[in-house]
Amino acid sequence: MGETVQLTDHDKIFRRAVIMAQASSVSPLDVLLERSSTGDLVAPAPQGEVLARILSAGLRAPDHGHLCPWRYVVIAGDARPAFAGHVVAAVARQEPDAPEKKREKRRRRFSETPMVIALGMHLRPEHKVPVMEQEMAVAAGAMNVLNALHMEGFGGVWISGRFCEDRSLLSQLGLEAPHRLAGFLLVGTPEKPERAHVRPDVGDHVAFWDGQTPVTFGADDRQR
Repeated sequence: MGETVQLTDHDKIFRRAVIMAQASSVSPLDVLLERSSTGDLVAPAPQGEVLARILSAGLRAPDHGHLCPWRYVVIAGDARPAFAGHVVAAVARQEPDAPEKKREKRRRRFSETPMVIALGMHLRPEHKVPVMEQEMAVAAGAMNVLNALHMEGFGGVWISGRFCEDRSLLSQLGLEAPHRLAGFLLVGTPEKPERAHVRPDVGDHVAFWDGQTPVTFGADDRQR
C-alpha cells in the first residue's frame, strides 16, 4: 500500500469544490458568478506553477498597443513584515493625520496576509495609446488575477489608498516616475466560506438601444 497523503485545509476546500462542480455539472461561468472579495485569508497562498498560471491570466487582459503595462511584485514569507514597515511609513507621509489605529491595521494586514501582490503600472505617457487605456489594461489584468484565484480555490481582495502614491514606496517596487501603482491584492485561502453578497440586478445596469431613443438605466433611476 502507498503512503497516506495528508490533505491541507486548502486541498480539502478545493477538492470539495471540484467534486460539487462535477456532481452538479456546474459550468465555469457558474463558479465565476460566485466570486466575491474577501479579506479573511489564511495560508496557503498559491505557489510555484499554480501562482505562475494565475498571474499569467493577468497577462491575458486587453492591451491596446501591446504595451504590456503589467508589473506584478509578489511579497510573501519573511519579506512581509519588512514591506509592512514601508507601507506604514508611506501612510505616515501621505496621511500624517491618520490615526495610529489605521496605521497598525495596515501593518497587520501586510504582515499577516499570506501573500501580497503589488499591481504595478508601467506607463508610457508619450505613446499614442492614452495613459487611461494603459491603466485600464492593468485594472483588467488585476480582475483576471482575482478571477483566476477564485477558480483555483483561493481568495483575494484589491486594496488601495493614498499611500499607494508614495514615491519612496513605489521605488521599493521598481516603479520610478512616471510609473505608478494600482494598489495591492491580498491573497490567501478564505478562512471560512464566502458570504453570499447581494449583487445588483443585471437588468438595472444593462440597456439595449433601439436605434432611435437614448437609453436609460434602472440603476440611475434608483440613485436619484
